[in-house]
Amino acid sequence: MKNKLVVVTGGAGFIGSHIAEELGRSNEVVIIDNLYTGREENIPKGVEFIRADIRDYESIADVISQADYVFHEAALVSVVESVENPMLTEEINVLGTLNILRALAEGNGKLIFASSAAVYGDNKSLPLRESEKPKPLSPYGITKVSGEYYCRVFYELYGVPSVCLRYFNVFGERQGYNQYAGVISIFINRALRGEPLIIYGDGKQTRDFIYVRDVVMANILAAEKERANGRIFNVARGERTTILELALKIIDAAGSESPIFFDKPRPGDIRHSQADIGEIKRLGFEPKYTLEEGLLKTIDWYKMMKF
Repeated sequence: MKNKLVVVTGGAGFIGSHIAEELGRSNEVVIIDNLYTGREENIPKGVEFIRADIRDYESIADVISQADYVFHEAALVSVVESVENPMLTEEINVLGTLNILRALAEGNGKLIFASSAAVYGDNKSLPLRESEKPKPLSPYGITKVSGEYYCRVFYELYGVPSVCLRYFNVFGERQGYNQYAGVISIFINRALRGEPLIIYGDGKQTRDFIYVRDVVMANILAAEKERANGRIFNVARGERTTILELALKIIDAAGSESPIFFDKPRPGDIRHSQADIGEIKRLGFEPKYTLEEGLLKTIDWYKMMKF
């Protein structure tokens, strides 16, 4: 992809900033972010930044209607926070997505929508295929299903091309480490401080982790491939790792002596997760980084940032 006008919503956040950084090398990139969870220091040099809220149609419509591609990463992404505040989650994740689709309908751009494995719920049919019926367990999962449906309807009714990417457990540099963040960033932060790693449940629950740079490549591939239009793809490594195994890997890689504590399971959390990545592989995607390689790169970054 070269010499295109690219908009990245949530571009000051974790995944969005990596997409903006990669595409900014050879495209005109505009970031839209309200800095609710995004950080200005994540914004790559040489890209335009518009501080705006995707719930405010008038503030985002012009630039989105002119874009060749819109990578929609802006969202309230925490399952736990969505359980605590379902109304805010609905406003940001559904109304915001609808605003972006409305603006795209006024132009000729393509949407790459960041969906989530949360749409599957606690499905026992592993590995999970895109054809599985969504059964979300949280308000967050419901909003991502809604976003996927809106993408399909706008493609069929208004001709807005889109691709939905169901992210599994993404990790890497710039991921937050507060109580609502991903487990890897929280574990790394605590391990580097020598603090206990807290596992909610028995630690035997599994997740399919994927390093953020692989996710960036999946986004670009989905944008460039016309045959991806109107489709949904899992984005993962296709491997299962228990949370206890993960904790031990992080303690080892960080050279930490942190103990591991167990607490009661959290509401809305699923038991097991693993993706079937056959569809996106047929599109041309191949994960480059192992879990261990990604962990080392992420830990090195946290050390450099002195978190």
